[in-house]
Amino acid sequence: MSMVWNTAASVVQKAQQLDKPPLIFTLFFIFLFFFSAIIRHRNRVSRGIPPGTFGWPLIGETVEFLRCQKRGSPHQFFDSRTQRYGNVFTTFLLGHPTVVFCGPEGNRFLFANENKLVVNSCPTSLAKLFGSSLLTGTPDDAKRLRRMLMTFLRPEALQKFVGRVDSMTKHHLAEHWIGKDEVTVLPLVKRYTFNLVCDLFVSINDQDKVARLSHHFAVLMKGVMQIPIDLPGTRYNKAKHAANAIREQLGGIIDERKIALEEGKACREQDLLSFLLCNVDEQDEFLTDDEIKDTILLLLSAGHDTSSCTLTVLLKFLAENPQCYQQVLREQLEIARSKESGRLLEWLDLQKMKYSWRAAQEALRLLPPVQGAFRKAIKDFTYGGFTIVKEWKIHWTVNTTHKKAEYFENPEEFDPSRFEGAGPPPYTFVPFGGGPRMCPGIEFARIGILVFLHHVVKNFKWNLVDPSEKVIMDPMPDPVNGLPITLFPH
Repeated sequence: MSMVWNTAASVVQKAQQLDKPPLIFTLFFIFLFFFSAIIRHRNRVSRGIPPGTFGWPLIGETVEFLRCQKRGSPHQFFDSRTQRYGNVFTTFLLGHPTVVFCGPEGNRFLFANENKLVVNSCPTSLAKLFGSSLLTGTPDDAKRLRRMLMTFLRPEALQKFVGRVDSMTKHHLAEHWIGKDEVTVLPLVKRYTFNLVCDLFVSINDQDKVARLSHHFAVLMKGVMQIPIDLPGTRYNKAKHAANAIREQLGGIIDERKIALEEGKACREQDLLSFLLCNVDEQDEFLTDDEIKDTILLLLSAGHDTSSCTLTVLLKFLAENPQCYQQVLREQLEIARSKESGRLLEWLDLQKMKYSWRAAQEALRLLPPVQGAFRKAIKDFTYGGFTIVKEWKIHWTVNTTHKKAEYFENPEEFDPSRFEGAGPPPYTFVPFGGGPRMCPGIEFARIGILVFLHHVVKNFKWNLVDPSEKVIMDPMPDPVNGLPITLFPH
């Protein structure tokens, strides 16, 4: 390559002499691009790197990756490449050379080798948005944060919040659903889940504060899976400003909570914020304010958007499959009849919602809110006969298992019975990931989804206003019209 740069210096000098630098520069850099591509190809072959292509300079294959999501067919990006290259291939996504591991074998390998060969490592563009959070911190910091969060989010700790979620759900339905002939599902359930996470994580009930936070989060989420061009007016730039505005608002809330805790006006166990402020890690150290802000920023983002998308597509599938709706209704009415009048739902009631949760799992299989995640190789290693290069990103995705006929018979059909008994084959159903990095918020999501489903089916049957409405990924499942439905009260 030194020869290339010597040639470059010569070209610059010649361009200055000829007074026609634009044309010469253009021709030279075209040559340089193709020369670099040839070198990369030779290096790839000589080092045994998986087959594939890096696509265009700087942007790689990100545009096509995002275009498939916008069309509502994210699997097409992966299918076209596995057909050409097999179940492990290279690409260039979101600013990084990336190896994609496909199928249950790839999932099993990555989940089993967490912190041995790979570590969690999102693209740099995401790290700039979410800071030192569970998603973006160093492996040691991530483990430290995860242990603290799992203490708060473990099932035994969450049981006391079920009644609180039940009360909020009843209030939401009374205000926004009951008495209406038609509603648009997605914006309403986003409002519901965002109020839920604001209450349970930071005890924010002031609707002006909630509305400001909600606005910033909507802008943030639209810029998460984008080409990371940080120029004014781009989605990514707007997302960065939104993330900073959220941190600023959270900083004020943290300051107020510290004073309230000192004066005995707040409880140490009332929500996630108090828990993080009052508890230490295994080194007996408190989290910094910045760590708390970044952690809550991530959990508010993930906690409300993933649940709202799951609820939206679940209501869509139940409208399209009335026999499944009837089974959910029977199950929920039986639970309702077992409760004394006025009694709130309890943890034991959720354990009885077996078919309802299977229906939610099937919705997660067909239209999962998270398409996959990234890892980073911490050393060179071999997989499938290929060399995986240290520091390269590795991507696993639901799109190589969730809708494959070899793992799920008639994969496009909505069939909750798939999850009876032993359920799907191992490592084929992975909406929450797997291994040590499995999403810590599974039980929290299950509470919000099941409590909402309990009350909505008790109150209504519904039909889709537009049965042919398309669902795109932006970056999560997004019905183009928000899923309007017609309500029929029982």
